[in-house]
Amino acid sequence: MSWGFKVVIPARFGSTRLPGKPLRLIAGKPMIAHVCERAQEAEAEDIVVATDDERIADTVAALGLKAVMTRPDHQSGTERIAEVARLCGWLDDDIIVNLQGDEPLIPPTYIRDVAATLANQQQAGIATLATPISNAEEIFNPNAVKVVVNKNGYALYFSRAAIPWDRDSFAQEQKKPSGKMAYLRHIGMYAYTVGFLNRYCQWQPSILETVESLEQLRILWHGEAIAVKTVEYAPPAGVDTEDDLMRVERIFSNAG
Repeated sequence: MSWGFKVVIPARFGSTRLPGKPLRLIAGKPMIAHVCERAQEAEAEDIVVATDDERIADTVAALGLKAVMTRPDHQSGTERIAEVARLCGWLDDDIIVNLQGDEPLIPPTYIRDVAATLANQQQAGIATLATPISNAEEIFNPNAVKVVVNKNGYALYFSRAAIPWDRDSFAQEQKKPSGKMAYLRHIGMYAYTVGFLNRYCQWQPSILETVESLEQLRILWHGEAIAVKTVEYAPPAGVDTEDDLMRVERIFSNAG
């Protein structure tokens, strides 16, 4: 492999629904340890946990891994990752995968997939993932973000709405897609170049992202390309609540 990539894992202590989330135990280990293991399995050349809490930083250090303390006032996780890149002195062409600290079940192959997608093209400074939508209900679910791509695999638009609008089929009472094309659900995993992150942090929010509440629309608004890799299935859901924590605990217990 002629290219490498780094992984930054944003991890905040102050989750509203699950306080101290990164340090909650799963199969006897803090959740942040499991996430770091997924990054190691993906063969990342550098793994950094970005946090604003000393307890998380101390836990990561005790695991023999690297933590960077970041400012608490960032408006987005993307800005936090850009700060990590500056503090670590990474170069403009370096590739960083943003791996959320509450995704202990993320397939390591997906981490590599999104990094490889960015590395193997020239038009975009950012790449992301999508997966085919398997049922009509999901197309109309505003919590399922849809993406439309062009023939070369670059994003045309992201929306909470049903896009593209299948005019003839959706006019029917059942609102079932005609099957003329596959609908894609966006998976919120990103790889960026450091140079892209530096540009991104200079941009003001766009009206599109404000209306749809989708941060990635800022990128399209400012005329930059987003490369999209389609993968077979959506990764298992992350951990947001106590019920999620118990679900993941059961999965690890059964695997053991």
